Amino acid sequence: MRSLSLLIYWIQRGLAARWGLYFSERTHYLKAVAEPTRPTKRRGRAAPPVDGRARRRIDTRAKIRAAAYELFAANGFDETPASAIARRAGVAEGTIFTHASDKPDLLFLVMHDRLQRAVEERWATLPDGPLLDRLMHLFAGLFRMYGEHPALAAAFIRHLPGAKGPNAREVDALTLGFLHRLAQLITEARETGEVSAEVAPLRCAHNIFGLYFMALLGWVGGHMSLEIALEPVLRDSLALQIRGFRP
Repeated sequence: MRSLSLLIYWIQRGLAARWGLYFSERTHYLKAVAEPTRPTKRRGRAAPPVDGRARRRIDTRAKIRAAAYELFAANGFDETPASAIARRAGVAEGTIFTHASDKPDLLFLVMHDRLQRAVEERWATLPDGPLLDRLMHLFAGLFRMYGEHPALAAAFIRHLPGAKGPNAREVDALTLGFLHRLAQLITEARETGEVSAEVAPLRCAHNIFGLYFMALLGWVGGHMSLEIALEPVLRDSLALQIRGFRP
């Protein structure tokens, strides 16, 4: 266990500089998207139906997403050219880049829906009980999703820092929603007295997410297996953090 703790220490130390700027930039963005916006009021006008052109664009986007996922999973992200995705989707290569700013943004297009589905499935089956067990229930679902295609997960994590494309921003918005769900669990734990009423739920959520992300990086980087990254690494890290939340 001591050697495992030392390994985690060096992983964190080596990656801190690389990811520090990313989290700083993302924090500014997430604060911006968190600001509520006022909907535009249109008196006496119903929402327009989806026309044929819009429907074709939606269908094309779905075909590109499916083709990219199939080829990335089968052949690898780096080994899959955009032209191959276009052929699989039955579209021109230029059409792909009306749905993504570049090839990494195609990967974010693929991963967004998979992440969203994993979160929704785990949230729908969230158990009652101690905060630690509830958090592990959520994170286990995410790890399981990443574990289906480890190389694809590694490419996603590798390209995420500094990504500016439209699909990367969608992933950012999804992350913001997940942070607020973690904050909700902290709020519920405050109400039961499991954590102190003085802690700030969203700030605690950021800490929890950071521990999850470090465990994820340790696994994706090949430093430990999926099982060890979940237990004992992530579980023990979360347990220690929750001790600091207590009254």
